[in-house]
Parts: sequence; structure tokens; C-alpha cells
Amino acid sequence: QVQLLESGGGLVQAGGSLRLSCSASGRTFSRSAMGWFRQAPGLALEFVASITFGGLNTNYRDSVKGRFTISKDKAKNTVYLQMNSLKAEDTAVYYCALKSLNTQLWDSWGQGTQVTVSS
Repeated sequence: QVQLLESGGGLVQAGGSLRLSCSASGRTFSRSAMGWFRQAPGLALEFVASITFGGLNTNYRDSVKGRFTISKDKAKNTVYLQMNSLKAEDTAVYYCALKSLNTQLWDSWGQGTQVTVSS
């Protein structure tokens, strides 16, 4: 069993910054990556960013490149998402997830944290 606990969401004005955190505990072995997804009202869940468990490789959706940075503290099993130059279209519930090494599926999810960007 894996537990993911997110924090750091909130309300910010356009152009501002927020940092999301996600701490993983429990059976975190056999994981290949940690990542962030988001879902805006009425829209599908979408990938935001990911980082391999060793922290060497990152991946971003095009619309956040240059504004968001994902990082990982291996000792704490915590992943961060630094979000700068936020836009109204970044408003969504953000979810942390773990990817299975065996299946390569994102199969463990946090409860989500709300990010609201006012324009």
C-alpha cells in the first residue's frame, strides 16, 4: 500500500507562484517515476510533469515548459512542483501519482490539491 500526501495548493493571482509538494510513504519500491497531473472543471485529466525515481530525467507538457519545474528529494521520497508565471488556465485540481516499474502505469494517486489562479 502506498500513500501520497499533497500540499501547497491555494489561490494566487496571475503571474504569481506556488509550490506543490507530494510525500510518498508505504510500499514505494518498484516505482519508476513520480508525476503531477491536473484536472480542470469539465475537462479531462491531463499530464503536467514527471520525474524518474532517481531524479535524473524530467518530462513536461508543452504548455508548462519554462514555467514549471519538477524536482525530487530522494531522502524524503517527496516530489515538488514549482509553478511560476501562473496563468488562469493553470487553474485545476492537481494530483500526484506514482508510476509502476513493472506495468509503466500511473497506478497510485493522491487526493488532489486545488490551485486557483485569478486573472
